[in-house]
Amino acid sequence: MARTVSDIVIDAPAEEVMAVVADFADYPQWATGMTEVTVVATTPDGRPRDVRFVVDSAPIRDTFTLRYDWHGDRRVSWSFVPDEQSMLTAMDGAYVLDPVAGGRTRVTYQLEVELKLPLLGMLKRKAEKVIVDTALKGLKRRVESRARA
Repeated sequence: MARTVSDIVIDAPAEEVMAVVADFADYPQWATGMTEVTVVATTPDGRPRDVRFVVDSAPIRDTFTLRYDWHGDRRVSWSFVPDEQSMLTAMDGAYVLDPVAGGRTRVTYQLEVELKLPLLGMLKRKAEKVIVDTALKGLKRRVESRARA
């Protein structure tokens, strides 16, 4: 299975970017297709561990849970929590944050999705690319608009 990888530079330090990534309650305001996001469990330090998503972005309508693994303000990865009701069989991904000159941050998004429905490899990669690019652009807008406020 190949991962889809893309990156973007955000005009804010890594701590500010990761604060937006970790604020799941806010996702429906900026993450395309996310209609409801609920933190189900947290880590001992209070960061979200298991997060339930309701997605309604044609043609995908699904509810699923992801388990998060935090590495400070530099990396967060996630994996799909198996659920018979979801149309997913796997969703593994990560945001990797690297400082860039001028107080900016390069955010690299890695994503791999498997569905119960078979999809041609080319179509699957194209769908992953759209998800990754949309997420990165939404994250950039959200972080930079908060920094200006």
